[in-house]
Amino acid sequence: MCFHSKQSKDAQTLEKRFKAKAAEDAQLSADRFNGFTFPKTPVITNKNPQLIQLFNWGLIPVWAKDTSIRASTLNARIETVCELPSFKNNIGNRCLILADGFYEWQWLDPKGKKKQQYLISLPNDEPFAFAGIYSQWTDKSSGEIINTYSMLTTEANALMAEIHNHKKRMPVILTPDNENRWLQGNDVHEFAKPEIELKATVI
Repeated sequence: MCFHSKQSKDAQTLEKRFKAKAAEDAQLSADRFNGFTFPKTPVITNKNPQLIQLFNWGLIPVWAKDTSIRASTLNARIETVCELPSFKNNIGNRCLILADGFYEWQWLDPKGKKKQQYLISLPNDEPFAFAGIYSQWTDKSSGEIINTYSMLTTEANALMAEIHNHKKRMPVILTPDNENRWLQGNDVHEFAKPEIELKATVI
């Protein structure tokens, strides 16, 4: 799974790479994100593909009574995303989650008491996009509209199976050629085995 990501590029770099402008209220700053704090991170949605916005990590379905569900919706398995109630109604709400790295821990013993942390990135450290789905949830007590997303995960490739050697999962990382196809609503399962070269750095 993936619960920790990194976005260290400035707005100009992201705008050039993704051919989109940052929203006026989107203060893009370099940061390491811990999903369990439900941070706002940069995304591009299929409804506004020319705009970089900030959405909260941890999808809240429209039917949720409160925000507590988001701790369980940081990730969505690509194998079941079309079936589970938390995600299936949002499968048409596609987004690119902008990043330039993510973190995983390799278990060094059978119970995971000793771990080695790795930073996973592209070989050239360029920005990339995770595949995501998003939701707009309205807080009935305040009327506030909260934009949230979930990051899709898939079976680990050879490198990630060695690093994430407990659950052997990895986020769905889109190639530049696949980003538009994802936003345009192509079948989810087409993206289950991303062919993308990664590097792992011990930190």
